Amino acid sequence: MGMGSKMEGPSTPAIRRDPYEVLSVSRDSTDQEIKTAYRKLALKYHPDKNASNPEASELFKEVAYSYSILSDPEKRRQYDSAGFEALDADSMDMEIDLSNLGTVNTMFAALFSKLGVPIKTTISANVLEEALNGTVTVRPLPIGTSVSGKVEKQCAHFFGVTINEQQADSGIVIRVTSTAQSKFKLLYFEQDANGGYGLALQEDSEKTGKVTSAGMYFLHFQVYRMDSTVNALAMAKDPEGAFFKRLEGLQPCEVSELKPGTHIFAVYGDNFFKTASYTIEAVCAKSYEDTTQKLKDIEAQILRKRNELRQFEAEYRKALARYQEVTDRYTKEKQSVDELLKQRDGIHSSFTIVKSTNISGSGSNLSNGSSSKLTGEESPGEDGGSDGKDKSGKKKWFNLNLRGSDKRLG
Repeated sequence: MGMGSKMEGPSTPAIRRDPYEVLSVSRDSTDQEIKTAYRKLALKYHPDKNASNPEASELFKEVAYSYSILSDPEKRRQYDSAGFEALDADSMDMEIDLSNLGTVNTMFAALFSKLGVPIKTTISANVLEEALNGTVTVRPLPIGTSVSGKVEKQCAHFFGVTINEQQADSGIVIRVTSTAQSKFKLLYFEQDANGGYGLALQEDSEKTGKVTSAGMYFLHFQVYRMDSTVNALAMAKDPEGAFFKRLEGLQPCEVSELKPGTHIFAVYGDNFFKTASYTIEAVCAKSYEDTTQKLKDIEAQILRKRNELRQFEAEYRKALARYQEVTDRYTKEKQSVDELLKQRDGIHSSFTIVKSTNISGSGSNLSNGSSSKLTGEESPGEDGGSDGKDKSGKKKWFNLNLRGSDKRLG
């Protein structure tokens, strides 16, 4: 259910204390004892009630982080066996208390949410406190009926669902839908000792096509909820391996059946700026026996597939590492071969009398064995001669020109 940290960052505190110590519970505490301890501390340190106390905000973050570990059977088992080292701190969800945000931060949160960044919001302390004090208005929601409405942001509409023994034995389903794709939470409250209601379960709405919905299923067997933020965070951390985390978001619900009597549910407005439109309905699973069995079967298949993926991920990572190894070698070997062939060509080209740097257009017609003495000298026959007499002729020609020039100047 998780109330978490404010928007300043993830729910992981900078300095981590023993979760059992934070919640003041023993290591053999039951889930219910842990949940009760969390409720009290979360309400005590909630940012709404401690706006001027920064220490309370940090304690609230610490309480939420500790509960996120101890409320999850797998994380609790990992922590009990190997401490914080066994937990991936990066997988902790980021949550914000929308009712305590300023306008600018709310706009940023709304933008991130619209872009698909998973941002969970906590439930307003006012709503939780009113429920705990039993001062909320509860509307009846008979089995087999539905109610539509609009709930303001950070407010909640409460409904009482009364079931008889036969309906309790068959199981019930509570669903909330919205064709307007409103953002909301479906909440379930348990009767508290003082006559109020304590939050026990919450489901965030999810978009499926053109419909946004949230549901709770009390069917006498272990049912699961899908936390889509797990895959979204995995995608951000490791896009290539996110597929293997896709089914990790399937988490067991804490309550799988309800006893005869009246049970309290609520629709909480989770939109950033506007009201949330919704339709809530309560149905008895007796009329949906085939559908109930299909749900049980498909979730069993998903759990098996999740275990298969965990094993396959190890194989995939190993193969991927091997692939990276051979592709790196391929690149190095290619560079090595190219360099050897280049050196070979260079050696071949060195077997010549005429240096490659002096070979020009006319020089290319020279046959192999031409004297290198031609370099830097006039070509023979350039002025029609072929022996050393040409040099004296050139000298006389220059002298004549010079003498003629002297006479004209005189």
